[in-house]
Amino acid sequence: MGTKFIVVTGGVLSSLGKGLAAASIGRLLEGRGFTVTLLKCDPYINVDAGTMNPFQHGEVFVTEDGAETDLDLGHYERFTDVVLTRDHNVTTGQIYYSVISKERRGDYLGGTVQVIPHITDEIKRAIYKVAKGVDVVIVEVGGTVGDIEGLPFLEAIRQFRADVGRENILYIHVTLVPYIATAGELKSKPTQHSVKELLQIGIQPDILLCRTDRFLPKELKSKIALFCNISERAVITAKDVSTIYEVPLVFHQEGLDALIVELLKLPETPQDLSVWEGIVERIKHPSRAVEIAVVGKYLELKDAYKSLIEAIAHGGIANDAHVRIKPVDAEGVERDGPKQYLDDVSGLLVPGGFGVRGVEGKIEAIRYAREERIPFFGICLGLQCAVIEFARNVCDLPGANSREFDLHTPYPVIDLLPEQRSVTNLGGTMRLGSYPCRLITPSRAYEAYGVEEITERHRHRYEVNNEYRTLLEERGMRVSGIWPEGDLVEMIELLDHPWFVGCQFHPEFRSRPKRPHPLFAAFIRAALNHQKNRV
Repeated sequence: MGTKFIVVTGGVLSSLGKGLAAASIGRLLEGRGFTVTLLKCDPYINVDAGTMNPFQHGEVFVTEDGAETDLDLGHYERFTDVVLTRDHNVTTGQIYYSVISKERRGDYLGGTVQVIPHITDEIKRAIYKVAKGVDVVIVEVGGTVGDIEGLPFLEAIRQFRADVGRENILYIHVTLVPYIATAGELKSKPTQHSVKELLQIGIQPDILLCRTDRFLPKELKSKIALFCNISERAVITAKDVSTIYEVPLVFHQEGLDALIVELLKLPETPQDLSVWEGIVERIKHPSRAVEIAVVGKYLELKDAYKSLIEAIAHGGIANDAHVRIKPVDAEGVERDGPKQYLDDVSGLLVPGGFGVRGVEGKIEAIRYAREERIPFFGICLGLQCAVIEFARNVCDLPGANSREFDLHTPYPVIDLLPEQRSVTNLGGTMRLGSYPCRLITPSRAYEAYGVEEITERHRHRYEVNNEYRTLLEERGMRVSGIWPEGDLVEMIELLDHPWFVGCQFHPEFRSRPKRPHPLFAAFIRAALNHQKNRV
């Protein structure tokens, strides 16, 4: 069997869940024993997501090899067993950059360089590049049908059917079927118009995933099938669910995976979703609950902390608990003090971030958690704020800070590495991707992981200044994880605190519902213990 291809597009409006749909299809095919990989095509002209504001684009997901990518790659990794790379996120910026570089080298032998065939061929090359050694490649095209910047990608996938053969590619279109309360009925017209737009480009969808808040009745499926020129079986309800991890189960119930196997002429294999069903059961019916505070500054947009929120939920799964997240605005803590925000929570998490806004609020929140003995978990900037707070209030270094926030601080406990000081370009120049870390024993870190050598993904530019390490450790801060090659601080914890841990890396990027990250599992366990002891 040669490699098969599934292309997922979307229409009507954004945020319909193409990424979750693609990830769920991957989960269903893996459940049938097929090997899959996933590719996200982003039509924006940025080379990658690294310099984009979280308010506009959501979080930046980091791969093992250090690519700063679209957040949908996080969905792909959480739902499937794949480990993705920089080759699995392609942008218009990358495609044009590659074609222009070839033109400047003379690769096109003086020919006129055009969107068709040169840009579309480059897009197809990116798809073929990730297709080696897998049964199915799932390609998600970002944006919505009709967007001018997405047209080269849609043209490339239109050509793909002729290249690989009709039996080797499926077009799946995600669209909207809204319920109009005043009329008391579901409306199929947005779906009809979206499919019409796709047909004008030359693509006939094979399957429709209809995003709606209820299961579609048979008569509406028949109507959509008739108007969109597909079989009634191919009209799939993409129903709203209480947890995103239920989406593959709804798709399976609707017969999506069986239809994909049939249309792509894949071998008939049994489906095994037992582990996934167990995950959903634990999420929907936990035996206990706990509340933790997340003190951040991008809280208005949930997608800005997508992997973090999911990793916290995974920590709950590991402890059979529902974790309620109390979002706390760092600037509010700065203004009003921490007590009114944190007095009733059982744990405090300070995530990563960039820039000075809200930092003093994060530092005050950390001080409160340290003094009130509330379990604390600091990630990236969260670790750095914990070091600043400890230096100021325990090590008697008033004005201690990071040079990121105060170039003239008398005590730069957080600073740039010498090789970072001459960097002027922002994109792709941080310490990015997977690095090894050696854990100290005994420590909370080793307790959580159970091994002495780990690897974790990074995305940061500033580091703990080694000149202050001896003083920090003398006053009670243990450096519990080290990057051996650079002798840099990767993890810290406090010796006289129930659970106070910081890490310079981003563990949320490696957490999956099937394998909750050890640090999130340990943090939620500590929060549950704190809650129990407080009652």
